[in-house]
Amino acid sequence: MTGIGFELLKTDGRARRGRVSTAHGVINTPAFMPVGTAATVKAMTSDAVKSTGAEILLGNTYHLMLRPTAERVGQLGGLHRFMNWDKPILTDSGGFQVMSLSDLRTMTEEGVTFKSHLDGSKHHLTPERSIQIQHLLDSNITMCLDECTPFPATEAQAASSMRLSMRWAKRSKDAFVERPGYGLFGIVQGGVYADLRAESVAALSDIGFDGYAIGGLAVGEGQETMFTVLDFTEPLMVKERPRYLMGVGRPSDLIGAVRRGVDMFDCVMPTRSGRTGQAFVRRGTINIRNARHAHDERPLDEECGCPACRNHSRAYLHHLFKAGEMLGPMLLTWHNLHYYQDLMAELRQAIEDGRFDEVAGALEARLNEGDVPATEDPLAALRAKPAKPVKPVKPVKPVKKESADV
Repeated sequence: MTGIGFELLKTDGRARRGRVSTAHGVINTPAFMPVGTAATVKAMTSDAVKSTGAEILLGNTYHLMLRPTAERVGQLGGLHRFMNWDKPILTDSGGFQVMSLSDLRTMTEEGVTFKSHLDGSKHHLTPERSIQIQHLLDSNITMCLDECTPFPATEAQAASSMRLSMRWAKRSKDAFVERPGYGLFGIVQGGVYADLRAESVAALSDIGFDGYAIGGLAVGEGQETMFTVLDFTEPLMVKERPRYLMGVGRPSDLIGAVRRGVDMFDCVMPTRSGRTGQAFVRRGTINIRNARHAHDERPLDEECGCPACRNHSRAYLHHLFKAGEMLGPMLLTWHNLHYYQDLMAELRQAIEDGRFDEVAGALEARLNEGDVPATEDPLAALRAKPAKPVKPVKPVKPVKKESADV
């Protein structure tokens, strides 16, 4: 096999159930990729990430080229060995990070010159260099270098940005070293403009890639606009290859995008939220720092089998965050990643069973229910301030009447 394999196992409406084959194993789709930007999923060991059901991780070209450098990772045996992860890895090309450094970079036809956010040192990233870095990292799925079009952008700005990305996509394809079990994805750009998205899909299809990503979304446009862009972009894409929506998102985003034919996702949200005290559960979200959880003996989510829910109460997790203990962010990160993998497994099963709309609708309804009612604090009475004693009123002495003069 040259490149990566993709087998479309079942469809239900536009929702797709598939399987991606790589040199480091199989990815069942729809799939969510935890983000391991700097060769680690923050607050998690590789074994812990595996236990959540994750089958692929995402690493980042920009961060790893700066520290410890791609050459160092390559010398140490590649990213799989370096971070002790023997399953597939996808690496982002660095385009999104470079876009976010607008005050530290200069863009030309050749590539991007930028200053490191770490020490101010100058670096030059071209499509060819991005591919070389990802090769050194031993990434199973390499991404073309692109310019992530910001939002909002005029149609002229989006067109210029997209066409530059398409020229870079061709250069990326020419630089990529084909080998069994390793693939290259092109990235569809074009902002919120249907004709530009169509032009981008056509250009990438002509070049030919192992998979196709949808970029330039989840950058502030809102869910409704994102779904609209998917509605007019996805039907144009090659059906026999996997589709990857970059940087998305919340559980409702994932459900809606799977409904629209997307196969792969990544987002920092479950890990970043876990570190700051927000848990994703089947009824929406929970802020474990809120005082209502201080006495609650229930788990975060009664239906979850992660270690945080299996072994600990909301009260304990609340205490960990209030005490500044690192175990709190670790457990909530573990829970969030476990929940996301449970969600994807439910969606895969629903597609297999031909019940996607029914299951997805039920999942969305539950997300809107909100958290379970708070329990009553059994110590509330002890903490109540006692009422100040009322001072007794002194009796008024009767006025002695003077006897009248005779």
